[in-house]
Amino acid sequence: MTFTESIKAVYGKYATFSGRARRPEYWWWALYMVLGGIVIGVIENSLGLGMGHMGMGGGEMSAGYEGGILTALWSLGNLLPGIGVAVRRLHDTDRSGWWLLIALVPLIGALVLLYFMVSEGTRGENRFGAEIPV
Repeated sequence: MTFTESIKAVYGKYATFSGRARRPEYWWWALYMVLGGIVIGVIENSLGLGMGHMGMGGGEMSAGYEGGILTALWSLGNLLPGIGVAVRRLHDTDRSGWWLLIALVPLIGALVLLYFMVSEGTRGENRFGAEIPV
């Protein structure tokens, strides 16, 4: 699955939480979200909508960015597709979508979820449907 096919597939299943999603679909979507966030941040900064800052604080250089309205709209518009593809990715590894809630456990939850997302999907049919062909 290519980058473009992945994005089309995720938007095509905008709020679908059933079925399965292979690794490329999930990870191309993750890359798309990061790149989109960067582009939105640059646009907001150039328009003066975001609140980016750099400086020296306590002898250390720091930088930060607090998104504006475009970031909020981008995030809100992609919330359901993002949750949907993550749930389908968990289904591909024969896990319930409720495992997404483990991300609420600081650090450990994110690491466990990362492990699940990089794991190979179940070969053949599982309780969430048939294997998706490559």
